[in-house]
Amino acid sequence: MKGIVFTEFLELVEDKFGLEMVDQLIQESDLKSKGIYTAVGTYDFAEMLSLVSNLSKNTSIAVDQLLCVYGEHFFDVLKRDYPQFIALYDDPLEMLSSIENHIHVEVRKIYPDAELPTFEIIEKKENSLIMIYRSNRALHQFGLGLMRKTFLHFDEKGSIDTENIAKDGTEVRFNIKRL
Repeated sequence: MKGIVFTEFLELVEDKFGLEMVDQLIQESDLKSKGIYTAVGTYDFAEMLSLVSNLSKNTSIAVDQLLCVYGEHFFDVLKRDYPQFIALYDDPLEMLSSIENHIHVEVRKIYPDAELPTFEIIEKKENSLIMIYRSNRALHQFGLGLMRKTFLHFDEKGSIDTENIAKDGTEVRFNIKRL
């Protein structure tokens, strides 16, 4: 997993819960990296699972909720660091429908070894979109947060419902509607 995902997660934890919580998570998580991350490095996904699980344990906030909030935060990171990705789009459905065939293509140019989920468009209409998310990492709640923040960015209202196709969350249907 790319280091930017770790550095930004720890930044979010510091902003929301304080530096002491960051230190506590690093100590409790038994990380091979010792919690020393660079944005361009690549780290074991198990470290992220450990960090998120320990944050959940220490805050009594569900892992899914933490991942969703982190996805919302990460949209702002993308907006700050890669505004060119977002500037190409005029509305949230247009942007969301281009994840696989444009945004992920550009991400791979910057991070060639990035392991990204796939998003298959099942149906696209003027005010709705149905996509299937697939990833062995089962981080669809992170994706949900990114999608919610996409609607906020374009100052539009939307509803996003998820339906697990695979029980373990590795395959999820997103039903997205503009309201």
